[in-house]
Amino acid sequence: MGSVKTTIELPDELFIAAKKRAAETRVTLKEIFERSLRRELYSAATPKRSKRRPIRWVTAKGGVPPGMDVANREHLYQWLQEPK
Repeated sequence: MGSVKTTIELPDELFIAAKKRAAETRVTLKEIFERSLRRELYSAATPKRSKRRPIRWVTAKGGVPPGMDVANREHLYQWLQEPK
């Protein structure tokens, strides 16, 4: 497999952190970039599950209160604020 040379612009702090990591782990800067790019491409190819929890529907015994319009958000908010 061949290789391609390219030029990229990076924020100074990112470049410095990458050089530091390369020195600490005794690998080339090229290897740091290759690993990072491969990790990014791999994670994009296999989407991870959302960290948001799924919606859990709850039903109450007796159903919706009489006169409640569940399609009317304002009515729902008012009902929730009323003392029970």
